[in-house]
Amino acid sequence: MHTLFQCYYYTKDMSKNENLAKNVEKLRKQKGLSQEKLARLADVANNTIIKMESGENKNPTLETLRKVAKALDVSVDELIN
Repeated sequence: MHTLFQCYYYTKDMSKNENLAKNVEKLRKQKGLSQEKLARLADVANNTIIKMESGENKNPTLETLRKVAKALDVSVDELIN
């Protein structure tokens, strides 16, 4: 498990941001989920998922990463790497 500092560091890295965006979208589609459905499962705003997938949200909180990872049944590492 990463510390808050490590997750912050990773998501500040441009390649990690691109990985996060691609991974969230890929995993969401593999699960057959819409962005809206994933947002509900993760208990985050739909706009949060949209911004994560577009790469606009370059620094999601650790809590958001955990919620999305849990909703997708993956680890935070799998989301950001």
